[in-house]
Amino acid sequence: MKGPSFSEAFLSNRRTLQFWASALVVLPVFLQAPWVHLHPTSACLFTFVLLGTGLALGQFGGERWFQVGSLLVGVSGSWLGGCLFWGWLRSHPVLHLPVEAVALPLALVGLDTRWRMGAGFYIACLVGTAFTDLMMIFTGVMSRWPAVVTASLQEAPQLLHKTAEQLLNISSIGLLIFAAILIVLLARLMGERANLRSNSGTTWLVASAALTTTVWIDGLFFLTALFQPRLSGLI
Repeated sequence: MKGPSFSEAFLSNRRTLQFWASALVVLPVFLQAPWVHLHPTSACLFTFVLLGTGLALGQFGGERWFQVGSLLVGVSGSWLGGCLFWGWLRSHPVLHLPVEAVALPLALVGLDTRWRMGAGFYIACLVGTAFTDLMMIFTGVMSRWPAVVTASLQEAPQLLHKTAEQLLNISSIGLLIFAAILIVLLARLMGERANLRSNSGTTWLVASAALTTTVWIDGLFFLTALFQPRLSGLI
Protein backbone atom coordinates (compact mmCIF):
# COMPACT_ATOMS: atom_id res chain seq x y z
CA MET A 1 0.00 0.00 0.00
CA LYS A 2 1.43 3.33 -1.06
CA GLY A 3 1.94 5.83 1.75
CA PRO A 4 1.39 9.58 1.50
CA SER A 5 3.98 11.63 -0.35
CA PHE A 6 6.29 13.92 1.56
CA SER A 7 4.32 17.03 0.52
CA GLU A 8 1.02 15.45 1.56
CA ALA A 9 2.34 14.38 4.97
CA PHE A 10 3.99 17.76 5.50
CA LEU A 11 0.95 19.82 4.60
CA SER A 12 -1.40 17.72 6.71
CA ASN A 13 0.72 18.10 9.85
CA ARG A 14 -1.01 20.12 12.59
CA ARG A 15 2.10 22.03 13.59
CA THR A 16 2.78 22.89 9.97
CA LEU A 17 -0.68 24.37 9.57
CA GLN A 18 -0.18 26.39 12.75
CA PHE A 19 3.16 27.62 11.44
CA TRP A 20 1.70 28.74 8.11
CA ALA A 21 -1.25 30.43 9.80
CA SER A 22 1.09 32.37 12.09
CA ALA A 23 3.47 33.21 9.25
CA LEU A 24 0.63 34.58 7.15
CA VAL A 25 -0.40 36.87 10.02
CA VAL A 26 3.17 38.16 10.38
CA LEU A 27 3.57 38.73 6.61
CA PRO A 28 1.91 42.18 6.55
CA VAL A 29 4.32 43.47 9.21
CA PHE A 30 7.32 43.00 6.94
CA LEU A 31 5.80 43.31 3.48
CA GLN A 32 2.40 44.96 3.32
CA ALA A 33 2.97 47.96 5.63
CA PRO A 34 5.99 49.44 3.78
CA TRP A 35 4.56 48.47 0.39
CA VAL A 36 1.26 50.26 1.05
CA HIS A 37 3.10 53.39 2.14
CA LEU A 38 5.17 53.46 -1.05
CA HIS A 39 2.57 52.38 -3.60
CA PRO A 40 -0.90 51.60 -2.25
CA THR A 41 -2.43 50.84 -5.66
CA SER A 42 0.00 48.06 -6.57
CA ALA A 43 -0.20 46.66 -3.03
CA CYS A 44 -3.98 46.57 -3.32
CA LEU A 45 -3.82 44.86 -6.72
CA PHE A 46 -1.60 42.17 -5.18
CA THR A 47 -4.80 40.98 -3.49
CA PHE A 48 -5.77 39.36 -6.78
CA VAL A 49 -2.42 37.54 -6.96
CA LEU A 50 -3.03 36.03 -3.52
CA LEU A 51 -6.63 35.22 -4.36
CA GLY A 52 -5.79 33.75 -7.77
CA THR A 53 -2.96 31.63 -6.37
CA GLY A 54 -5.19 30.34 -3.59
CA LEU A 55 -8.02 29.47 -5.95
CA ALA A 56 -5.60 27.77 -8.38
CA LEU A 57 -4.05 25.65 -5.61
CA GLY A 58 -7.49 24.74 -4.38
CA GLN A 59 -8.68 23.77 -7.82
CA PHE A 60 -5.64 22.03 -9.27
CA GLY A 61 -3.27 21.25 -6.38
CA GLY A 62 -5.00 18.26 -4.85
CA GLU A 63 -6.52 17.87 -1.41
CA ARG A 64 -3.38 18.64 0.61
CA TRP A 65 -2.44 21.73 -1.36
CA PHE A 66 -6.06 22.81 -1.07
CA GLN A 67 -5.39 23.67 2.57
CA VAL A 68 -2.65 26.12 1.56
CA GLY A 69 -4.89 27.50 -1.18
CA SER A 70 -7.71 28.03 1.29
CA LEU A 71 -5.36 29.86 3.63
CA LEU A 72 -4.22 32.16 0.83
CA VAL A 73 -7.83 32.98 0.00
CA GLY A 74 -8.32 33.99 3.63
CA VAL A 75 -5.13 36.04 3.56
CA SER A 76 -6.34 37.87 0.46
CA GLY A 77 -9.32 39.20 2.41
CA SER A 78 -7.11 40.50 5.22
CA TRP A 79 -4.64 41.90 2.70
CA LEU A 80 -7.37 43.81 0.84
CA GLY A 81 -8.78 45.36 4.00
CA GLY A 82 -5.30 46.34 5.18
CA CYS A 83 -4.41 47.95 1.86
CA LEU A 84 -7.65 49.93 1.69
CA PHE A 85 -7.23 51.27 5.21
CA TRP A 86 -3.49 51.94 5.33
CA GLY A 87 -3.38 53.16 1.75
CA TRP A 88 -6.17 55.73 1.83
CA LEU A 89 -7.95 55.85 5.20
CA ARG A 90 -5.27 55.49 7.87
CA SER A 91 -5.93 58.97 9.28
CA HIS A 92 -9.43 57.75 10.25
CA PRO A 93 -8.79 55.01 12.84
CA VAL A 94 -12.52 54.64 13.59
CA LEU A 95 -12.83 53.12 10.10
CA HIS A 96 -10.12 50.53 10.71
CA LEU A 97 -12.32 47.63 11.78
CA PRO A 98 -15.16 48.30 9.29
CA VAL A 99 -12.69 48.45 6.40
CA GLU A 100 -10.83 45.34 7.56
CA ALA A 101 -14.22 43.60 7.63
CA VAL A 102 -14.75 44.20 3.90
CA ALA A 103 -14.73 40.45 3.18
CA LEU A 104 -16.66 39.36 6.29
CA PRO A 105 -19.92 38.45 4.47
CA LEU A 106 -18.01 36.13 2.14
CA ALA A 107 -16.07 34.64 5.05
CA LEU A 108 -19.26 33.88 6.98
CA VAL A 109 -20.67 32.11 3.94
CA GLY A 110 -17.34 30.32 3.46
CA LEU A 111 -17.57 28.70 6.90
CA ASP A 112 -20.16 26.32 5.50
CA THR A 113 -18.08 25.38 2.44
CA ARG A 114 -14.86 23.50 1.80
CA TRP A 115 -13.07 26.87 1.99
CA ARG A 116 -13.82 27.07 5.72
CA MET A 117 -10.13 27.13 6.70
CA GLY A 118 -9.47 30.40 4.87
CA ALA A 119 -12.72 31.83 6.21
CA GLY A 120 -11.74 30.87 9.77
CA PHE A 121 -8.30 32.43 9.33
CA TYR A 122 -9.79 35.71 8.11
CA ILE A 123 -12.39 35.88 10.89
CA ALA A 124 -9.77 35.10 13.56
CA CYS A 125 -7.58 37.92 12.24
CA LEU A 126 -10.61 40.22 12.32
CA VAL A 127 -11.31 39.29 15.94
CA GLY A 128 -7.69 40.11 16.75
CA THR A 129 -8.09 43.48 15.02
CA ALA A 130 -11.23 44.16 17.07
CA PHE A 131 -9.32 43.52 20.31
CA THR A 132 -6.51 45.81 19.14
CA ASP A 133 -8.88 48.64 18.23
CA LEU A 134 -10.74 48.35 21.53
CA MET A 135 -7.47 48.65 23.41
CA MET A 136 -6.57 51.69 21.31
CA ILE A 137 -9.86 53.29 22.37
CA PHE A 138 -9.59 52.39 26.07
CA THR A 139 -5.96 53.52 26.36
CA GLY A 140 -6.50 56.77 24.41
CA VAL A 141 -4.22 55.84 21.53
CA MET A 142 -6.95 56.15 18.89
CA SER A 143 -7.47 59.85 19.57
CA ARG A 144 -3.74 60.49 18.99
CA TRP A 145 -3.47 58.26 15.96
CA PRO A 146 -4.43 60.79 13.21
CA ALA A 147 -1.66 63.16 14.32
CA VAL A 148 0.92 60.35 14.13
CA VAL A 149 0.05 59.06 10.66
CA THR A 150 -0.37 62.51 9.10
CA ALA A 151 2.86 63.96 10.53
CA SER A 152 5.97 64.47 8.43
CA LEU A 153 8.63 61.75 8.24
CA GLN A 154 10.75 63.79 10.64
CA GLU A 155 8.02 64.33 13.24
CA ALA A 156 6.14 61.02 13.04
CA PRO A 157 8.73 58.82 14.83
CA GLN A 158 8.85 61.19 17.80
CA LEU A 159 5.06 61.39 18.01
CA LEU A 160 4.77 57.61 17.82
CA HIS A 161 7.41 57.22 20.52
CA LYS A 162 5.56 59.64 22.80
CA THR A 163 2.30 57.81 22.20
CA ALA A 164 3.94 54.53 23.18
CA GLU A 165 5.45 56.12 26.29
CA GLN A 166 2.00 57.28 27.40
CA LEU A 167 1.00 53.62 27.68
CA LEU A 168 3.62 53.05 30.36
CA ASN A 169 1.21 53.38 33.27
CA ILE A 170 -0.54 50.85 35.49
CA SER A 171 -4.03 51.24 34.03
CA SER A 172 -2.95 50.97 30.38
CA ILE A 173 -0.57 48.07 30.98
CA GLY A 174 -3.26 46.33 33.03
CA LEU A 175 -5.76 46.69 30.19
CA LEU A 176 -3.26 45.38 27.65
CA ILE A 177 -2.40 42.36 29.80
CA PHE A 178 -6.10 41.67 30.36
CA ALA A 179 -6.78 41.78 26.60
CA ALA A 180 -3.80 39.51 25.91
CA ILE A 181 -5.06 36.97 28.45
CA LEU A 182 -8.53 37.03 26.90
CA ILE A 183 -7.09 36.43 23.44
CA VAL A 184 -4.91 33.56 24.64
CA LEU A 185 -7.86 31.95 26.45
CA LEU A 186 -10.06 32.32 23.37
CA ALA A 187 -7.34 30.83 21.20
CA ARG A 188 -6.97 27.94 23.64
CA LEU A 189 -10.71 27.26 23.47
CA MET A 190 -10.42 27.19 19.69
CA GLY A 191 -7.52 24.77 19.97
CA GLU A 192 -9.54 22.49 22.24
CA ARG A 193 -12.45 22.58 19.81
CA ALA A 194 -10.04 21.59 17.04
CA ASN A 195 -9.39 18.35 18.92
CA LEU A 196 -13.12 17.62 19.17
CA ARG A 197 -14.19 18.37 15.59
CA SER A 198 -13.03 16.00 12.88
CA ASN A 199 -14.45 17.78 9.84
CA SER A 200 -13.65 21.35 10.91
CA GLY A 201 -10.81 20.71 13.35
CA THR A 202 -8.10 22.18 11.13
CA THR A 203 -10.17 25.35 10.73
CA TRP A 204 -10.27 25.87 14.49
CA LEU A 205 -6.58 25.03 14.69
CA VAL A 206 -5.67 27.66 12.10
CA ALA A 207 -7.98 30.24 13.71
CA SER A 208 -6.35 29.58 17.09
CA ALA A 209 -2.84 30.08 15.69
CA ALA A 210 -3.85 33.26 13.83
CA LEU A 211 -5.46 34.76 16.93
CA THR A 212 -2.52 33.91 19.18
CA THR A 213 -0.11 35.50 16.72
CA THR A 214 -1.96 38.82 16.94
CA VAL A 215 -0.80 39.08 20.56
CA TRP A 216 2.83 38.80 19.47
CA ILE A 217 2.30 41.24 16.60
CA ASP A 218 0.72 43.86 18.86
CA GLY A 219 3.55 43.39 21.34
CA LEU A 220 6.08 43.81 18.54
CA PHE A 221 4.39 47.03 17.38
CA PHE A 222 4.43 48.41 20.91
CA LEU A 223 8.09 47.60 21.55
CA THR A 224 9.15 48.93 18.16
CA ALA A 225 7.19 52.15 18.65
CA LEU A 226 8.83 52.53 22.04
CA PHE A 227 12.44 51.84 21.03
CA GLN A 228 12.71 52.12 17.22
CA PRO A 229 9.60 53.91 15.91
CA ARG A 230 11.07 54.36 12.42
CA LEU A 231 11.08 50.57 12.01
CA SER A 232 7.49 50.05 13.11
CA GLY A 233 6.04 50.12 9.60
CA LEU A 234 3.19 52.29 10.92
CA ILE A 235 4.53 55.61 9.68
